[in-house]
Amino acid sequence: MSPSAKAGPSKASSNWLALQKKIGTSTKAGHVRKRRKVEHTNASPEATVTPAASAETSFTRGHQAVASTSSTTLTTLNSLPDTIKNGESLSSLRRMIYGELEYTPYQQQPGKYLALDCEMVGVGIEGKESSLARVSLVNYHGAIIMDEFVRQRERVVDYRTEFSGIRPSDMINAKPFNEVQEKVAELIKDRILVGHAIHNDMKALLLSQPRHQTRDTQLEAKKHKLTKSSRPALRHLVQQELNIAIQTGEHSSVTDARATMAIYRIHRKVWDKGHPPISSIETGKKRKHNASTADDAEDESGNEDDVDPSSSSNKSTKLKSQSNSSKERPQGFPGGGRKGVSSGLSTIVKRSGSSASSGANSSKKSAWWKELGNGPGSSKGSMRMKVG
Repeated sequence: MSPSAKAGPSKASSNWLALQKKIGTSTKAGHVRKRRKVEHTNASPEATVTPAASAETSFTRGHQAVASTSSTTLTTLNSLPDTIKNGESLSSLRRMIYGELEYTPYQQQPGKYLALDCEMVGVGIEGKESSLARVSLVNYHGAIIMDEFVRQRERVVDYRTEFSGIRPSDMINAKPFNEVQEKVAELIKDRILVGHAIHNDMKALLLSQPRHQTRDTQLEAKKHKLTKSSRPALRHLVQQELNIAIQTGEHSSVTDARATMAIYRIHRKVWDKGHPPISSIETGKKRKHNASTADDAEDESGNEDDVDPSSSSNKSTKLKSQSNSSKERPQGFPGGGRKGVSSGLSTIVKRSGSSASSGANSSKKSAWWKELGNGPGSSKGSMRMKVG
């Protein structure tokens, strides 16, 4: 054998070992690449959550601000000047919107004014149909009077979390629609209800409110030309009037209700001029009720409570009052009814040619119907009708 042939197996063996080393290296490299790919996948959700969290600088999820954003909110509020507009402190209204105020027990009462806002979720085909999912009511000072989630009767196709802020977990302790509706109806009764495009919220609740007890910031802004738009958005009004941003991330019905109340408080004196105050309406209702009650009492008593029946003069006075009252009251007619008003009945009378009882016989009852039509020159069975 040639030396080259003898050396062949050793070279093949070394190549095989070198190949094994290359395979091992590529396998390790492959594991590294796979690990990096997994780490990249796990990091992607954090990248999408972070911008959303930073955008939610406004009051979120109803009752308390997020701790990570509260410092940013306070810095923003402190950087804005405190301006008095129409008697209202804009700084105080901004803190009210962001939920940074503390309330006394008196300020936590419902009061005369309530602001309403609702959030919807999508049901039906492709979630295009809106269904009431959250209802919030705040008072004049921004204190939460009611904040309830509504249980859905249909399957929720789209929670619209990026706009509504509602998640499936919120429906665990949600209340039935009838219970929420009844509570809202009781709270808004005899109060001024404030809202932005409030007809949409009332339509979702299947409720109504008298017009003089409603203040729609969208309609009032259009009426008093606060903006050029005929249907200004709430966030645009808040940016214009208070110089802060809301609805930058997930919406909150509590924040929107407070923002609506803040807009109303700034323009309350002007906007209320076109509506009668509730106090005058309630006074008018009471006066009308008292007047009707007094009339009924007078008819029943006849103003005779102070008359002494044992006195002859009092008796004559009583008779005079009765005769006067009988003259004033309408006389009765056959078939009932009043003078000039038909009761729907008719009275049958005798023809002029028929015999009639008179004088002493007038007191006796006669069967005049037997003589009807039997007189001279009369046709049998003829009669004349006299109406009312």
